Amino acid sequence: MSKYVKKNLLLGETTYLVFCTLRLLILITSIITLTFAIHYHVSTCRTNRPPLSIKRISKLMARNPTGKIAVLVGTVTDDVRSGYTVPKGLTVCALRFTAGARARIEKAGGKCMTFDQLAHVAPKGAHCVLYRGPKNAREAFKHFGSIKDGAKPYTRSKGRKFEMARGRRASRGFKI
Repeated sequence: MSKYVKKNLLLGETTYLVFCTLRLLILITSIITLTFAIHYHVSTCRTNRPPLSIKRISKLMARNPTGKIAVLVGTVTDDVRSGYTVPKGLTVCALRFTAGARARIEKAGGKCMTFDQLAHVAPKGAHCVLYRGPKNAREAFKHFGSIKDGAKPYTRSKGRKFEMARGRRASRGFKI
């Protein structure tokens, strides 16, 4: 078995990819934008499925009328930095929930759904709002680009001797 076959087998084992192919059968009868978007995000790499916190979801859902379902192709995380309370009746559909996030949503009287449950509740995507986390918030994005554009260099340490000469100090030619 070659290395390419192994990669294809790994992609095919994902249960939500199977779900999305089944969900595409619905598209034969009607064109649903939400289904296209979910299928695209699920079948892409993990970088395109960034996490989103409960606090951010509830802020975004405050703009929409009640009774809508927040759909996130990614992980819903818990935000324990502040004494934030989850609004009552928040319904969230996501690929994964952290244990703390699931507990806080259900404690406030909300629902945590998977995509197969969403297919039963809203097969045509009615009353669903699709969200995506901040894609460029990863640490790796800080290192992309040239140093002249303000990119962070990969260094062993943050001391004086480690990439702190020309371009980093005004006394060594120029500073950006």
